[in-house]
Amino acid sequence: MLKLEKKQIKLITLAVAAVFILGTVGVAIGQYGTSQASAAANTSKVGVVNHQMLVSQHPDMAKAQEAMQAEVAQAKKDFDEKSANMNDKEQQDYYLQLQQRLNLKQQELIAPVFDKVDAAIKAVADSKGLSIVLDKGNVVYGGQDITDEVVKKFSGK
Repeated sequence: MLKLEKKQIKLITLAVAAVFILGTVGVAIGQYGTSQASAAANTSKVGVVNHQMLVSQHPDMAKAQEAMQAEVAQAKKDFDEKSANMNDKEQQDYYLQLQQRLNLKQQELIAPVFDKVDAAIKAVADSKGLSIVLDKGNVVYGGQDITDEVVKKFSGK
């Protein structure tokens, strides 16, 4: 077994005590910083929203999705009818043409929904005095979540 002198034992004891005290002080400072950060988050001028959820729950989104499904069904019908007498290259070109048409139609149908959601977000942010609103997926910590208030704004409640 290792024999230690009294002086070495005292030094080791002091080192262990110092590490313990520094660790305790570090935890205390961390807790203080966290409480300050949460207090700052409550008075923050930064808002956060779940933008994807807002868009999917907007009342006009269901209408846009129905119209898009009808457009897809029509494109499939057009492709089946017109591609029967085409070679592979012509079918591929026609398919790409229909795909572009569907993409444009989707943008046309969904853009107004995005505009309405963004307008509702802006109205809520203005009423709360928020200077910036970020998507919740881009925020690690903090900010004032206004998602529920935006839903109420565009649902008329």
